[in-house]
Amino acid sequence: MSKAFTRETDSDDEEQDSVLPDLPAGGKNYMTPKGYAALRSELLQLIDEERPKVVEVVHWAASNGDRSENGDYIYGKKRLREIDRRIRFLTQRLELAEVVDPTVHHGHDQVFFGATVTYVEESGQERTVTIMGIDESDSAHGQVSWVSPIARALLKAREGEVVKLVTPLGPQEIEILRVSYPAPAQG
Repeated sequence: MSKAFTRETDSDDEEQDSVLPDLPAGGKNYMTPKGYAALRSELLQLIDEERPKVVEVVHWAASNGDRSENGDYIYGKKRLREIDRRIRFLTQRLELAEVVDPTVHHGHDQVFFGATVTYVEESGQERTVTIMGIDESDSAHGQVSWVSPIARALLKAREGEVVKLVTPLGPQEIEILRVSYPAPAQG
């Protein structure tokens, strides 16, 4: 059968969607104002700039004739599917977002969303993490998702408390040394 008459499937799209981090069942999509702004900015950039450029390239490539061996057309269509998938993802996440400003807790010693927490493990190793939204956390920068095991262990505890963290190697006690929040913007 000619390739021109085969239907492209969205199976790649579905597979990629399942790789994205899931929200807890019935849970909220907590996000900092900065994280919300970053996702919204990415969405607008995709809609207003990147997608129209790719559509233009695909339109030009399609006008050149045979699409079955046209690299610009094939790559462009694939890139459009990727952009559309990301737009759908961002739109869904932003619709479910509940923006929480961590500066409202500035000066408190209890751990809530947005806190930067320094703790010491049983081994004596000191670590610092910031509790962020699922879509904005970056472990390479010491940011953990609020649904991660460490965040769940720390949430609602206070400076000086010892909490239990369940790890694959078994439970471990960690002591909270410091809790801080960003200062409110001066305005």
